[in-house]
Amino acid sequence: MFFASDNTSPVHPRVMEALTRANEGYAMPYGNDPIMEEVRATIRDRFEAPEAAVYLLATGTSANCTALACLCPPWATIFCHTNAHVEEDECGAPEFYTGGSKLTLVGGEHARIDPAKLAHAISHTGRGGVHNVQRGAVSITSPTENGAVYSVAQIEEIARIAKAHDLPLHMDGARFANALVATNASPAEMTWKAGVDAVTLGGTKNGLMGVEAVILFNPKHAWEFELRRKRAGHLFSKHRYLSAQMQAYLQDDLWLEMARTANARAADLSAGILSLSGASLLHPTEANSVFASFTRAAHRRAHAAGAKYYLWPFDQSLDGDDEEMLSARMVCSSCTTEANVDEFLSALRG
Repeated sequence: MFFASDNTSPVHPRVMEALTRANEGYAMPYGNDPIMEEVRATIRDRFEAPEAAVYLLATGTSANCTALACLCPPWATIFCHTNAHVEEDECGAPEFYTGGSKLTLVGGEHARIDPAKLAHAISHTGRGGVHNVQRGAVSITSPTENGAVYSVAQIEEIARIAKAHDLPLHMDGARFANALVATNASPAEMTWKAGVDAVTLGGTKNGLMGVEAVILFNPKHAWEFELRRKRAGHLFSKHRYLSAQMQAYLQDDLWLEMARTANARAADLSAGILSLSGASLLHPTEANSVFASFTRAAHRRAHAAGAKYYLWPFDQSLDGDDEEMLSARMVCSSCTTEANVDEFLSALRG
């Protein structure tokens, strides 16, 4: 009953098999391996973007922040949601990688940027000329930190506001596959066709050992990205082991298969929790994360049964009145089974 995060799950067997195959013999280093050539071609094909620059990094933080550094100069600001991952969970990495760019936080329900609030924030930035931080880039996360998914229309609306001010749009896609299958959009429709300039295609939270792809739809940023990646210490020497993971991920649409499973189990979990007396959802379950509130007694039973998940926010305690409602975040992965969900719900019910 592991619902702490999708990054607690094991690596998919087909990915491990690909790593074993990649380990045979010799291959050129630094992304010059033949597997990377295939990965690059496959991603360009899937995203209908033959000119896109494609790079692999091992962590989401390095992927997001290296991309943002190419889109936003140090004297400018990145507009993102108050609860965006780049704001809450990257320890100042965006500011570090960009050389000092500011983050301007924008509100909105379920951690989706409110377009009107974004337009207001952009229009009120840089009004004092050289004395002010300048407008730099817009960054969205889909699914959001609260599990909500941007529809294609919502992405297009954010993009229109950004483009009206000549700002590039970045998408943190740590769980991109989960958002994609939730919307039934194509990768192109959800990204560059909607106005996205750069996207992080996540793999680590969807069955890989540790790989994220950065896709730059405007190749003018390619050389700068390569230099920044090397300078930041994220150009892998034995790159073929990154390439092999992404190759297996995309082959036969394994990435979408895993995401569909994770989303389906989250829907089952969400429905089951709502059947509990007094339970409620804090945010809609649109991908593979469930944010819910139920009694402290139910939480205690789940923990006693060995369930792993986070109270959300963290400053809640299992000590206290049994009937008090505590909120939590539970995340499903491609390894989450119907039996796992049933066992967890059974523990909650007691």
